[in-house]
Amino acid sequence: MALGALSFGAASLGNLYTPVTDAEAEETVAAAWEAGIRYFDTAPHYGLGLSERRLGAALRGLPRAAFTLSTKVGRLLEPRPRAGGDDLANGFAVPATHRRRWDFSAEGVRRGLEESLTRLGLDRVDIAYLHDPDDHVVQALDEAYPALERLRQEGVLGAVGIGVNQCALPARFLRETDLDVVLLAGRYTLLDQSGLAELLPLAEARGVDVVLGGVYNSGLLADPRPGATFDYARAPRELLGRAVELQRVCARHGVPLRAAALQFPLGHPAVASVLTGARSAAEVRDAAVMMATEVPGALWSELAEHGRLEPGVPVPSRR
Repeated sequence: MALGALSFGAASLGNLYTPVTDAEAEETVAAAWEAGIRYFDTAPHYGLGLSERRLGAALRGLPRAAFTLSTKVGRLLEPRPRAGGDDLANGFAVPATHRRRWDFSAEGVRRGLEESLTRLGLDRVDIAYLHDPDDHVVQALDEAYPALERLRQEGVLGAVGIGVNQCALPARFLRETDLDVVLLAGRYTLLDQSGLAELLPLAEARGVDVVLGGVYNSGLLADPRPGATFDYARAPRELLGRAVELQRVCARHGVPLRAAALQFPLGHPAVASVLTGARSAAEVRDAAVMMATEVPGALWSELAEHGRLEPGVPVPSRR
């Protein structure tokens, strides 16, 4: 699979926290393409299918063999008997015409992928991730994963993965299944390197790609200020202080904190791509600039020497 160092997460196209228009969504994807991004990730969960519809519409006129596309399984969308209001419980501001239902059965996996393809308007996805099966582990292992494996064997899928924001569960799947890729959110960043303990070494040993999402820890590492969020909640004072100190170290080396946060995960050999969400063309272009920014080795050395990185953590080499 061609992933590329920088990839595009389409949750924001589903009106995550702030609505975007169809035109803005199209411009955002176009900007990602112009920036050289060729891997795009979405999910039925993002805006009750809105993200899939918008992403598919924006990609449809592009050569299909030139990009990699992933979506997720485990949540089916069903019409609400009485639609009304907006669906704000999960952060997506969309009309609540449908509801989500967990389903990691084999039939649910096949139905979910068929419905995703309909929304995307494309003939295939390249990667299907088990989406947050934390409370459905047995069914995901016994039913959903074997169904995805069969689809991979039939050539319907190129790769099977798991997408989570914790380390223990994907490590278990790596030991018990034949995954191709892990999408890990927020657990290998400048503020949280818990993925280094077991998951990343295990993925490296098994030759499994890791896609790293949530590198800004939902905002704190993008803009450390009072009120900033860490893992979708208000950042505790101690974490805010650590982020501000990281920003100061970066400033001494003439590097934006965003650039260091974006590039840091790529120092580990198991990490194949960093997935960043964007709701505008300007945010996509900023991410591309941050990824291209030169980060001197002295910055990583200072962070390591002062205990801001775990001992022995691999850091990106100078390009």
